[in-house]
Amino acid sequence: MSTDTSSIRRASAAVVTAAALVAAGALAAPAAQAAAPHAAPAAAQSAPATAARVTAAAATTLKAPSIAAKGGYVMNNGTGATLYTKAADTRRSTGSTTKIMTARVVLATKNVNLDAKVTVQKAYSDYIVAKGASSAHLIVGDKLTVRQLLYGLMLPSGCDAAYALADKFGAGSTRAARVKSFIGKMNSTAKSLGLKNTHFDSFDGIGNGSNYSTPRDLTKLASNAMKNSTFRAVVKTKSTKQKVTTKSGGYRYMSWTNTNPLLGAYSGTIGVKTGSGPEAGYCLVFAATRGKKTVIGTVLASTSVNARTSDAKKLMDYAFKK
Repeated sequence: MSTDTSSIRRASAAVVTAAALVAAGALAAPAAQAAAPHAAPAAAQSAPATAARVTAAAATTLKAPSIAAKGGYVMNNGTGATLYTKAADTRRSTGSTTKIMTARVVLATKNVNLDAKVTVQKAYSDYIVAKGASSAHLIVGDKLTVRQLLYGLMLPSGCDAAYALADKFGAGSTRAARVKSFIGKMNSTAKSLGLKNTHFDSFDGIGNGSNYSTPRDLTKLASNAMKNSTFRAVVKTKSTKQKVTTKSGGYRYMSWTNTNPLLGAYSGTIGVKTGSGPEAGYCLVFAATRGKKTVIGTVLASTSVNARTSDAKKLMDYAFKK
């Protein structure tokens, strides 16, 4: 009787022990599998695929921003690929973004001497007063180099500097003839660059009804101008102090600050030019580089200085994600 009882007890113990082992094994299995060395490569292999799917999904759902400007365009400067459009081919007044072409014509002049001196004429200051135009505050009789005039043109958006450059680089025996010649060069350059919706009737954007372009054309113009190292150096400069020769042979310093609010405020900004006017509204041609990617674009007819800056930032944020 005791033997049978002992046998029964041993058998029962064996059953309980086996059950416990099975249970313990079942509970341990997930942990063991999670820790198993062969599981890591599978997880690693699936991560890039998952990331790729997430990236692809994000790309397809990336929503184009809403901007205040009536027209906008952005492209990848390296590939020329269009990244954003809004009435990109609608002709509009361009304001002082016109000065991109003014600089482009000067810098494309054969054998241009950037150190050649130009004497400031009274006609330039009279023009500023008559038009109520933005000014580099050039002083009659002072002598500035062509390079300095380019800074005066593009940073404070000096219409007096624009006049001086048109007078210097136009052809003709009178100032009026030289200015007309220079504007002719601006239009022939636009044609050569394939800017079909662009026309200039002024050297500075203070037009007479026939000074217009489009977001796409201005972006292409800026992209072309940025190929010139002097242009790039000028438009990325936040401020400068230039030593100029006075009428009496002495010197003075001219200090100019760039009107482009993106410089130093938006990471990677490398240019380009602001513009504004009663017809033009608020305009901005912009460019920035991050890593190996440069985006360049234009907003025309925005509603305020702050709005055009916000528009440009939105478009660049969007473009860098595409």
